[in-house]
Amino acid sequence: MSDEQLIVFVKAPRPGLVKTRLGAVIGAETACDAYQALVETLLFRLSALQNVELKFAPDDAAGEIGMWLKAGWRSSPQTAGGLGEKLVGAFDDAFELGNERVVIIGSDCPYVAAEDCEQAFAALADHDVVLGPATDGGYWLVGLSCRQPALFSDIHWSTETVLEETLAVARRENLKVKLLRELSDVDTVADLARFHEWHGKENSA
Repeated sequence: MSDEQLIVFVKAPRPGLVKTRLGAVIGAETACDAYQALVETLLFRLSALQNVELKFAPDDAAGEIGMWLKAGWRSSPQTAGGLGEKLVGAFDDAFELGNERVVIIGSDCPYVAAEDCEQAFAALADHDVVLGPATDGGYWLVGLSCRQPALFSDIHWSTETVLEETLAVARRENLKVKLLRELSDVDTVADLARFHEWHGKENSA
């Protein structure tokens, strides 16, 4: 078995469940279509990677996210609770299986490439934590070489201080941190327009 595992957090593509901020502007159905496009783009870019698990929500979504599984990939439901609890649960599950380096990404950033994940795994050989900074003050990737539950406790999730707070905890815990390149999530209409422009250029390249 590989000692590296990539986990991707996904949601069932249901109108009103995904991209609610976008949906308030462009409608729930259109926002759901956009979410599916983001996920499909991201997972296509990661399709060469092995030992990948899709952690889905809600926990009855296995059938709906099955279309996103590549050969050899697997899926399981996310842990109950808030984002911090979900991250801790996912890391616990992966380390329990014997993995030595675990990386988690969300499905809001379609620009993540397989190379980004490979860089994260490589950095975990001599770092405790790897983070991919997002332009909104959060992060698009978090990787660990062992359990670090303190990193996900008392964080003000979905705010512009998530990365800053996480780095403060890492300093307090004397953890060695590697930062990857900065990327943007797709949360607003302007973000979506930039994604479509980028995606068009990628497809025509």
